[in-house]
Amino acid sequence: MDGVLYALCYLCVMNLVTLIAYGADKLAAIRGARRAREDRLLLLAAVGGSVGALIGMLLFRHKIRKPKFFLGVPVILGLQLALFFAVWLLAQRYL
Repeated sequence: MDGVLYALCYLCVMNLVTLIAYGADKLAAIRGARRAREDRLLLLAAVGGSVGALIGMLLFRHKIRKPKFFLGVPVILGLQLALFFAVWLLAQRYL
């Protein structure tokens, strides 16, 4: 049960960090300041922050015109959900 709690804490932190990163990048874009690299924003989504990335895209209207993001982030989220359900099904069967 501790592993589940750690995983949930990790996902909450990663999604919050990702949401903040998308907001900070949008603010930097508005101000003409140095921007975050696109691959880093996508990496944050891939390592568990896909929900935060999607919320950040919609909330800040950021990266919504770039196919790499408006297609990539939902695909990453879908793959993460599929992985979650596969692990959950295996856990139900073997634990």
